[in-house]
Amino acid sequence: MTKQIRAIVKGVGHCLPERVVENAEFEKTLDTSDEWIRTRSGIERRHFASEGEKTSDLALAAARAALADAGLDAADLDAIILATTTPDLTFPSTATTVQAGLGMTAGFAFDIQAVCAGFVYALSNANALILSGMAKRVLVIGAETFSRILDWEDRGTCVLFGDGAGALLLEAAEAEGTPDDRGILSVDLHSDGRHRDILYVDGGVATGDTGHVRMQGREVFRHAVEKLSDTAHTALDRAGLSGADVDWLVPHQANLRIIKATAQRLDLPMERVVVTVQDHGNTSAASIPLALSVGKARGQIKPGDLLVTEAIGGGLAWGAVVLRW
Repeated sequence: MTKQIRAIVKGVGHCLPERVVENAEFEKTLDTSDEWIRTRSGIERRHFASEGEKTSDLALAAARAALADAGLDAADLDAIILATTTPDLTFPSTATTVQAGLGMTAGFAFDIQAVCAGFVYALSNANALILSGMAKRVLVIGAETFSRILDWEDRGTCVLFGDGAGALLLEAAEAEGTPDDRGILSVDLHSDGRHRDILYVDGGVATGDTGHVRMQGREVFRHAVEKLSDTAHTALDRAGLSGADVDWLVPHQANLRIIKATAQRLDLPMERVVVTVQDHGNTSAASIPLALSVGKARGQIKPGDLLVTEAIGGGLAWGAVVLRW
């Protein structure tokens, strides 16, 4: 095969707010219980940002951790892509805030918005920049302060989400052009705006207020299991691989039942799935990079391992990325 450029992982890092909120805290204000939350979601606790702690603060800390893991400086970066639904401001982009915080004065930075699928979309864009030659090193960040858009009287949503950030540093490298290469091997992206009303925020520029998360849980669950398994299979097919080749499924950490159902459809045992939802809740665009960073720190993800990441979020938007660590 002809040699080609791949976007390989050079470093990974994450940041979680100090405040940990156990399920029991919600029992004080809501008609819910630790058992109810665990049974329906698998979530046991989550982290919430403190007053004044911004999405950019979490993103910056995760970015610094990924740079340190890679042994690189901000000056080595060509671009930053930051996936978030909870930016500090309407504009400028939170990515440029991180760029300034890192002391990066060259290159470019921008946000991407695909809600919980944001990190998969960001990885796809970073991969395209590297393959096109527009960038050699791209820092891809997922960061959220979802606690700022939750309705604390809606037990169906406010117990599910958490705050955090994760970052992955990608670098161009010459490879053999085979499925054994390190780096991103394939991408599959989708969206379908016809389903926008089953998961959305009822605020924004058009309404003049921030709004809150609104979700039809059963409908989201139904779409998630089907679409996540389909996109993972498609991405594996494009890479010339199958579920039997996968070392780790690193899914969007929204709900343990969705994760288990998707793994089953991919014929993967839960022993080959990186699960962090119990400790983080649903951190939207931050959940996959958080899971990648934690998975590496745990000693689960090792060099050469084949990973599938997949996510679905409001839009609906969904997709998968196959990469070799």
